[in-house]
Amino acid sequence: MKYIIIGNSAAAVGAVEAIRRKDREGSVTIVSKEPYHTYSRPLISYLLCGKTDEERMKYRPDDFYEKNNVTFLAGKSAVRLEPGKKQIELDDGSVLHYDKLLVSTGSVPFIPPAAGLERVEKKYTFLSLDDAHALRDALFQTAHVLIIGAGLIGLKCAEGIADKVGKITVVDMAPRILPSILDEEGSSIMQAHLEKAGIQFLLSDSVQSFSEKTAALKSGKSIPFDILVMAVGVRPNISLFKEAGGAVERGIVTDAYCRTSLPDVYAAGDCAQSHDITTDTDRVLALLPNAYMQGETAGLHMTGVEKPHDHAIPMNAIGFFGLHIITAGSYDGDGIVIANGPDCYKKFFVKHNKLIGFILIGDIARAGIYTSLVRNKTPLDTIDFALICQKPQLAAFSRAYREDKLGGKTI
Repeated sequence: MKYIIIGNSAAAVGAVEAIRRKDREGSVTIVSKEPYHTYSRPLISYLLCGKTDEERMKYRPDDFYEKNNVTFLAGKSAVRLEPGKKQIELDDGSVLHYDKLLVSTGSVPFIPPAAGLERVEKKYTFLSLDDAHALRDALFQTAHVLIIGAGLIGLKCAEGIADKVGKITVVDMAPRILPSILDEEGSSIMQAHLEKAGIQFLLSDSVQSFSEKTAALKSGKSIPFDILVMAVGVRPNISLFKEAGGAVERGIVTDAYCRTSLPDVYAAGDCAQSHDITTDTDRVLALLPNAYMQGETAGLHMTGVEKPHDHAIPMNAIGFFGLHIITAGSYDGDGIVIANGPDCYKKFFVKHNKLIGFILIGDIARAGIYTSLVRNKTPLDTIDFALICQKPQLAAFSRAYREDKLGGKTI
């Protein structure tokens, strides 16, 4: 059996480890556009601020490829997929044949059109290790950095460079920061925290045009800058698959086993859609744990093992300047606020007797209990939900629940 994996991040690792649990003989080849050992992308901001280094960023040990008998084609890009011939063509003209193929091409930065952007010499994105290297080399202590985007990527960038520059201004057309993971109250708490760290925000505004070192905003404001970071967002990297005739929506369309519309072609990670059980919709869940689990599901199915990926939920665990956030699920249920203060916010969303989502800021202890309730769709009238909201603990669960889920474990 010939397995080929395009991409080298969490989904690829999940697939390799799953394949090797069932098939030690088949050939496994990873084609990676980046020349690096597999690494954890969320850590690039910590690389910039000195909290980690490239060795500790590695997602698996140095012997990962050798241990799993993987042929690692580093610095190579797949430029054409021909499903009828079951082959891919690389940028050097070589052709690789496969029996099973996994597309785990991740995402690419989204750069919205703006007049004059081409005139900005020092402009960067913030998604890869190469991006972090380039930005690090451009920084200087008195620099004014303009970040376009107040989402996860833009704010992690701000945290990573805060002590290496003179000023950071963040512009976003949304009326609040982190709009994809926080509600208004949570966003307000985090914005105040970030402002205390020196980050300045211009919200409900956007760039109309650029000159070499100035951004003209639609509000009429003019922002001078030395360095520009475009962190508006990312888009699933689906072009290779789409050009081969595969079915795509927002991302690559997959089933519960990560199969695509093309025969013997699978997809996993940020380029692929998952079924979000909290909204009962198929959408891209660009999260590292989800990518790994999708890759694992695909790898197993490639070897003939059917284990569906059927518990996907949106989930984020992140921190900014020491204040941590964990969110999960969807927010369209009834909101129950348990705590609301400068450094602590707890809100739970309930619908049809189920916990469907939550926001935790500051006090994130034992958040896994809440995540389990969401994933398992636990009926809330079978537990002491009021107690769990205040203080997550196993005592809030019935003995029958503990025996079923925890093998009779007591406390």
